[in-house]
Amino acid sequence: MRTDRKKVVIGVMGGGTIAEKDRDAAYRLGSLVARQGWILLNGGRPSGIMEASAKGARDCGGTTVGILPGTDPASASEYVDIRICTGMGDARNVINVLSSDVVIACPGSAGTISELAVALKSRKKVILLNFDVGALFDQYAREGLLTRAETPEEAIESVKDFLTKTGR
Repeated sequence: MRTDRKKVVIGVMGGGTIAEKDRDAAYRLGSLVARQGWILLNGGRPSGIMEASAKGARDCGGTTVGILPGTDPASASEYVDIRICTGMGDARNVINVLSSDVVIACPGSAGTISELAVALKSRKKVILLNFDVGALFDQYAREGLLTRAETPEEAIESVKDFLTKTGR
């Protein structure tokens, strides 16, 4: 009879395009996850937080799992041990989160935000590592993708402005 406990799975979420300091932090994070004997799970792609965290874990003898958006296992980072091809695109973010015991969110963008939302909705423990989500929302506001309204009337006016600007 097996008496050992299930291995802990740490989901490391974050962007594909990142600053060098975030790449270094993701690498160190992956290393630390592996040293704890935990499994590192991420989006599996060969870029950004995903690549750096998987490399850190692998370099320390850890196990890495990549939940890939497409159907080609060759699209994964070389540092991913277990490649799960979903063919689901960004919808795979739900699998990333629900397969994790704890989610650590590193700097990213809308995809990382979607993972945070799923994690919080699922009552998962979330740790933000150098990820200022408020600043990200402010950036989206500057780009015109996000508008704040305090009344329903303001919301409708924002919709009308958007429709006019986009010729709809």
